[in-house]
Amino acid sequence: MASKTEDYIKYLTERVVAYMDTPPEVRKEQRILHKSTRMPWHVRWFGMIPLSIAIWWKRRRERKAQRQKTSPHDS
Repeated sequence: MASKTEDYIKYLTERVVAYMDTPPEVRKEQRILHKSTRMPWHVRWFGMIPLSIAIWWKRRRERKAQRQKTSPHDS
C-alpha cells in the first residue's frame, strides 16, 4: 500500500513540475485548444439524445412541409 502511495505522489510531483516548467503562454494556448475541441455541453451531459431528438424534429418538419406542398386541397 505504501508503494502505491509513493508512486502516486511521485506522479503528482512530476505533473506539477512539468506544469510549472511550461511557459504561461503555452499553457493558455493548450487550454484554448482543449476547449475548442471538446464536445458541446448538451452532448457531454445527455449523450446522443439531444442529437437524435433534433434529427427527428427536423425530419418531422420536412415531412409536414412536403405534405402541404403536395396536398390535393391546393387546387
